[in-house]
Amino acid sequence: MMIRSFFTILISLGLLSKLSAETSDTLKGTDKPVYQSQTLSITQISPHVYLHTSFLQIESFGKVPCNGIIVVNGNQAVVFDSPADDVSAEELISFLTSKRKLDIIAVVATHFHADCVGGLKAFHDHNIRSYANSRTINILKTKEPQLTQPEYTFTDSLILKVGNLQVYAGFFGAGHTPDNVVGYFAADSVLFGGCLIKEQGAQKGNLNDADLKAWPSTVQKLKQRFPEVKIVVPGHGKPGGQNLLDYTIELFK
Repeated sequence: MMIRSFFTILISLGLLSKLSAETSDTLKGTDKPVYQSQTLSITQISPHVYLHTSFLQIESFGKVPCNGIIVVNGNQAVVFDSPADDVSAEELISFLTSKRKLDIIAVVATHFHADCVGGLKAFHDHNIRSYANSRTINILKTKEPQLTQPEYTFTDSLILKVGNLQVYAGFFGAGHTPDNVVGYFAADSVLFGGCLIKEQGAQKGNLNDADLKAWPSTVQKLKQRFPEVKIVVPGHGKPGGQNLLDYTIELFK
């Protein structure tokens, strides 16, 4: 199956690697989770942004870590990418709403793979709005109809209010998939690249849905659009700085 082969390749190619010294300085003191269980971890990486990591269980390979982010301001939160399944998504929702007393106003899926939409049903059960690129919803309908589909669409960009600040989602071109979008929170200069961006030292990984010709130019557009970015979060592995953009461009040239 496509999803199985996707995560098999990620594991076999050795996804995780070390951060550069520059990135370690940027994220110093942010590696202690504010929430940790066997199925979910949540770690603060900037004043308003948290990394959530869930795990997809693949037979014969164990747990594969999958990243998303949470942007928090005042008593509101926006989530990028659902955790990998409804159980860990419910866990995240409970932590944010019950423990932190936050109102989750939206969840944004960055592409159509299960590591982005696998827990959407839990959000819908709590009447939390879900958004995705129209390309994502079209692909889900034809290619992965068994997965929960986001409710609201956008074509090129989306701006959501989080308290008195804004968070942005945008499509810059194909790469890992034809529909991959990114999230950007300007107040903290944090870019969520999702699976469009590779962790430092990672290999190319799953290319089943990739556009290899477009991939480096799409990431180059991100560099030009967000020259002030300080923290970059990939879909899998450890966050870094602008070095992750450069690494991804070179990897797919």
